[in-house]
Amino acid sequence: MADLASTTAEPPVDPANWTCPAPLRDQPVVVMGHGGGGALSAELVRDVFAAAYGNPVLDALGDCAVLRLGGARLAFSTDSYVVRPLFFPGGSLGDLAVNGTVNDLAMSGARPAYLSAAFVLEEGVELTVVDRVARAMGAAAKAAGVTVATGDTKVVEAGHGDGVYVTTAGVGLIPEGVDIRPQRARPGDAVIVSGPIGLHGVAVMSVREGLEFGVEIASDTAPLADLVAAMLAVTPDIHVLRDPTRGGLAASLNEIARASGTGVRLRERAIPVPEAVANACGFLGLDPLYVANEGRLVAFVPPEQAEAVLEAMRAHPQGSGAALIGECVADHPGTVVVETGLGGTRVVDLPLGEQLPRIC
Repeated sequence: MADLASTTAEPPVDPANWTCPAPLRDQPVVVMGHGGGGALSAELVRDVFAAAYGNPVLDALGDCAVLRLGGARLAFSTDSYVVRPLFFPGGSLGDLAVNGTVNDLAMSGARPAYLSAAFVLEEGVELTVVDRVARAMGAAAKAAGVTVATGDTKVVEAGHGDGVYVTTAGVGLIPEGVDIRPQRARPGDAVIVSGPIGLHGVAVMSVREGLEFGVEIASDTAPLADLVAAMLAVTPDIHVLRDPTRGGLAASLNEIARASGTGVRLRERAIPVPEAVANACGFLGLDPLYVANEGRLVAFVPPEQAEAVLEAMRAHPQGSGAALIGECVADHPGTVVVETGLGGTRVVDLPLGEQLPRIC
């Protein structure tokens, strides 16, 4: 342990330098891993999109953009949803299309207000399916306290889509005095997760592959703006919030560590992984830290406020399972490590591509 700082302070190992029978990142075409929320996704954004239309607002690369407009601070976000199957235990494409964008806005401390909804429909899809997705979106919007104010619909020929794709964009207002972004992580910050992880990814995979684990595993999809408001009522000085969707908790923590130039140290036994998720991941050969969530957040909170924030989270339905799982450290900047249950330490790197395709 004494040598940890010296051994992990080096830049993360670059998978592009590995020797492998198949190329990893030297890809002339788009591969599924480019959408997995890991290193391939980050490179696509950096080398293609940011290079094409990068600007100071976009360069922050947060869950949403923070804008000044007419004297107000606005949060603005957009996301596309291509989950398969469209309906799964605990949720559906419609729920994700609302909650995902609402939660991206909430991760800046904003109170979400309005959404747009764009549908791409494949010729031949049953209208009852489209109606079911739309009704799920309406119910989710009502529960989240937002209005679907505008939208668009396109239809593509049979064989050129996958039933239903949905893109939502949203805006919300950020309270004055709130400054939440990954660059604000500081050594000493407590790292808190709002509840058990891995439920969404395993729920979708179980239905897609027809797997039985002895108990139904339901997605955790839920809006988080009210939970964030309860946290901000304790202190407006929350440093970082992220919802660990694609790439899971591991990807979110790596992104925060690299953006802030700090390290993150986790305690494996403190991370809430439901037994059913742990068993399913063991069966599938997955690490729960990399499995997507759709109703969880991870927070970096000043240490003197951690207990009060944790208490407020646990008093809220969406944070009843909140847990203190680690801390932000000055050692090994840009790297996440976890203390295992056996007393060892392992590095939790940014995933290269994806473990579970098409889960959000």
